[in-house]
Amino acid sequence: MKARPPGSRGGGPSGGGTAGGSKAAVFARVDGRVQGVGFRYTCLCEGRRLGLSGWVRNNPDGSVEVWAEGPEARLDALIEWLRHGPPYARVDSLDYERRAPLGAYRGFTVEG
Repeated sequence: MKARPPGSRGGGPSGGGTAGGSKAAVFARVDGRVQGVGFRYTCLCEGRRLGLSGWVRNNPDGSVEVWAEGPEARLDALIEWLRHGPPYARVDSLDYERRAPLGAYRGFTVEG
């Protein structure tokens, strides 16, 4: 799966490990009707609910990108959520890559 590496945007230094297992990271790109339907906001809520750190942002081409760090099981839950998104979204494709965590984000935010 091809995806752009995340930028250095977002949060400050992390405040340590995340409970529930060793930290990992995922970078995802979601295509479909994912802008103007509350995708970023509900992804923000889901990321925070899962206790992840990272960000979600819209791209000029109409896609949404997500960088998330946390325990593998919680990242798996976020990936599963990204497959469908909020009620008014239509996810046509989801590409994601597992990555090494950067440890550079505190909390989960909306970028851009």
